[in-house]
Amino acid sequence: MDSGAIRRRLALGAAVLAASGALALAVPGSAQAADSSCTGRQVRTLPFRTGVVHVYKHDGYVCAMTVTDKPGVTRWMMVSVQARGNRAVVDKGYFKYHAGPVTVHAGHRCVWIKGAVGSDSVNSDWILC
Repeated sequence: MDSGAIRRRLALGAAVLAASGALALAVPGSAQAADSSCTGRQVRTLPFRTGVVHVYKHDGYVCAMTVTDKPGVTRWMMVSVQARGNRAVVDKGYFKYHAGPVTVHAGHRCVWIKGAVGSDSVNSDWILC
């Protein structure tokens, strides 16, 4: 292999490495921004002492987010959506603004929504039947 071919392969390798690094930096931020809210029409608001759970519905999908009453302060939060007959989908952890969104396909089935911020929580029972 001549020196020109080696240089071309090294240049191609460097270009691929630079492009993959740029994608790694760009994708997490754009994925976060795209997933920071629910789509559809808001069908319920479940308020509680330390926050509120917003529930949305669109084309048979139900989406929920728990939003804290003190944005910017890291607190334990949780949101859970369960379509009747299926397991719950949960997002929980320490967040500054919200837990979720969590989306499930419910079709025409009832859903059970739970949300929590700190030690306070809300529980919907079966709704949207």
